[in-house]
Amino acid sequence: MKTILKELYDGNIYPAELIALKNVPKYDSVGERMSDMLKMWEKKLSEDDFNQLEALLDVVYESCSLESAESFVYGFRLGALIMIEVMTVKEGLVLSSD
Repeated sequence: MKTILKELYDGNIYPAELIALKNVPKYDSVGERMSDMLKMWEKKLSEDDFNQLEALLDVVYESCSLESAESFVYGFRLGALIMIEVMTVKEGLVLSSD
């Protein structure tokens, strides 16, 4: 069995693709609302205006993706620092007999 680090190195782990939003109860309803709203705006706007709206949303999605990536990196680093602290700090964990 390969280790997580080996799988990550080999390119077999894709954290951004493995996030299970299906386990988030509101995710499906938010997706449906977004779809319904886009259909509404598509009917109301001219084709050119709607294309501009879609271009704006693409930029918003790109921004969200960048923010998610940075949040992942920050969380991973913070978790690693916590583990380093847990593994290296020994004082105060055991009562000394002195």
